[in-house]
Amino acid sequence: MDGRAAGEGAHASVAAVFREEHGLLLAALVRRFGDLDLAEEVTAEAIEAALAHWPVHGVPPNPGGWLMTTARRRAVDRLRRDQAYAARLAVLQVEADRAGPVPAVEPGRDLPDERLQLFFTCAHPALAAEDRGALTLRCLAGLTTAEVARAYLVPTATMAKRITRAKRKISGARIPFRVPGPDELPERLPGVLQVLYSIFTEGYAASAGPSLQRLDLAEEAIRLVRILHRLLPGEREVDGLLALVLLVHARRAARTGPGGEPVLLDEQDRTRWDHPMIDEGRAVLTAALTGGPPGPYAVEAAIAALHDEAPDVAGTDWAQIVALYDVLLGLVPSPVVALNRAAAVAMRDGPAAGLALLDELAGDPLLREYHPYPMARADLLARLGRRRDAAEAFRAALALAGTEPERAFLRRRLAAVENDL
Repeated sequence: MDGRAAGEGAHASVAAVFREEHGLLLAALVRRFGDLDLAEEVTAEAIEAALAHWPVHGVPPNPGGWLMTTARRRAVDRLRRDQAYAARLAVLQVEADRAGPVPAVEPGRDLPDERLQLFFTCAHPALAAEDRGALTLRCLAGLTTAEVARAYLVPTATMAKRITRAKRKISGARIPFRVPGPDELPERLPGVLQVLYSIFTEGYAASAGPSLQRLDLAEEAIRLVRILHRLLPGEREVDGLLALVLLVHARRAARTGPGGEPVLLDEQDRTRWDHPMIDEGRAVLTAALTGGPPGPYAVEAAIAALHDEAPDVAGTDWAQIVALYDVLLGLVPSPVVALNRAAAVAMRDGPAAGLALLDELAGDPLLREYHPYPMARADLLARLGRRRDAAEAFRAALALAGTEPERAFLRRRLAAVENDL
C-alpha cells in the first residue's frame, strides 16, 4: 500500500472510530473534567493527533482507548497552563465527584459508557426546547456545528450561538452531569425521548428545504435511539420509540417518486418497504406492549405496525387503527393526533365522517400553520365532489407547505381540481 492509500485508510478509520466513539468519549471527558467546552476541544485535538499518527504507525488495536488517553493528556496539559481555568473546573469537579467515582480506563479495555448521562444533560428541561436537539446532535451524534445548522436549516452562525447558549446554561446553572435517580426518571425520560423523536420527525418529514425526507438525519436519530435502547434496557417507552422509528422509517424508499415528489400511502409500492426493518420493529414493539399499559410511543408504533402489515390500503384494519388513536388521545391529547384519527375515521366510515371531525378542529390555533390539516380537508372535499371547496383548501395548504416537493405536489392537485370546476 502506498503512502497516499495508507493515509486515506487512516482517515477512514478515524472517521469510523469518531462516529462510533465520539459521544462515549465526550461523555467520559465531561464526567472527568466537568466542562463541555474543554471536552470538545481536546476530543478534536485527539482526532487531529490520530490523523497525523495513525498513517505512519498504523491504527492501534484499541482506537477508542488511544483517543481517550490522548484527549485526557491534552486536557491535563491545558489545565496546567491555565491555573484560573483549572481552579474553576476544580469547583465543578468537586460537584461531579459527588455523583460517584470516575471509572479508570485500562489499556485494552472498552471506554466506560457514560453517554446516558450526556443524553439527560443535553435534554435537560432547563435548556430552551430549540437548543436540546441541536446540542444532542452536536455532542452525541458528533456532528459539526455546520452540520447541525444544515440539519435545522439555519445559518451556521445562528446554530453556533444556540449551542454556545446551551453550554453556558449548563455551566451557569450547574446542571448536573448525571442520570436521574429512579424517582426522577419517569419525569425526565420523556424529555429525552421527545428530543430524539423530534430529530427523527424532521428527517422523516422535513419542515422546509428542497427534499421531502432528510434520510441522513432520520438515520442519525435512529442510531441515537438504538444507543439509548442499549443503555436503558427494559424501559418500555424506549422500546416503543425504537419500534416506532423503525416501523415508520421502513417505508422510506417508497415515500418519494423518481423526482423526489411525495407518494401517498395508497400509491406506495410496498415491495420497496424495508421488511427486515419491519420485522425488527415488530419484535421491539412486542416488548413495548408487554408488562402493563402501553405508553404513547408504543401506541403510535402499534398503529405503524398495522399499516406495515396490511397488503394495501383497502386491506388495512382501519377499525383497529381508530381504536388505537382513541387510546393515544387519552394519553396525549393533541390536535395533531385528532387530525390523524379523523383521517383514519374517513377510511373506516367514509370521507363525510372524517370531514365532520376535521371541521370540529378548525378553530384550534395549533393547526393554523400546520399544512397537513388543510391538505387533509382538501383531499376529503375532493373525494366528496366539493371541488371548489377543495381548491380553496389546497391553496391554504400550498401557502403553508415548507418543502418544494410538497408544494409541487399540491400545485398538481390544485390544478387537477380547478380543471374540473
